[in-house]
Amino acid sequence: MRFLATAALAILLPSATFAGEHVEYTIDGEAFTGYRAEASGESKGLVLIIHDWDGLTDYEEKRAEMLAELGYDAFAVDLYGKGNRPVETGAKKAETGKLYQDRERMRALILGGLAEARKASDGATVVMGYCFGGAATLELARSGKAENVAGYATFHGGLSTPEGQGYAADTAPILVAHGGADAAIPMSQVAALSEELESAGVTYEIQVYSGAPHAFTVFGSNRYREVADTKSWNAFTGFLATNLATQ
Repeated sequence: MRFLATAALAILLPSATFAGEHVEYTIDGEAFTGYRAEASGESKGLVLIIHDWDGLTDYEEKRAEMLAELGYDAFAVDLYGKGNRPVETGAKKAETGKLYQDRERMRALILGGLAEARKASDGATVVMGYCFGGAATLELARSGKAENVAGYATFHGGLSTPEGQGYAADTAPILVAHGGADAAIPMSQVAALSEELESAGVTYEIQVYSGAPHAFTVFGSNRYREVADTKSWNAFTGFLATNLATQ
């Protein structure tokens, strides 16, 4: 597992060359920049990646490349807009705040990115996201507006359900990967989501990794936890194999 972390960090260095490509697209006249990585060999399906509060960076691009190597088409959406990649914490909070306060726009931007992704890969899709992207993934799941989605996966993402929203019984299966030491998303949210999904009759799985803080999958950060990252990635690839294979 040490090799996995070292190799991933090496690929994230500025000198690294990814095989995918940046994709310019528009939604209602607004410009966005996504990232597409095509499957190595025959595609097993499409994975839509929703970025964390940094915006779409080389982290999501790396994850897209990892999925492509496993035989999946991957597309990382952009919810902030072309060239908008905040650096300061205050700016990141501001960008996510805009979308949390306008959830219809959040949904529309995810669906617009999904439509762009399907121009090159029109099969069944699993939607996944990190941190803010995990919360956005569940926002889409609750909306019921995404067609031909085989599953949703969230990594250390927000889990609370806004007032007036809920999950329909026919929501595609959900995978939740959560850190037991996550101070940003407390275990009370994990328990509440479990009860909510159970009540709604939604198929779900929640994995909690001991000692893992918020953002435990982010390569190179002081929060990165190799064991939790490896276990959650293995759980996710199993989730893909199970749910995309049935489509």
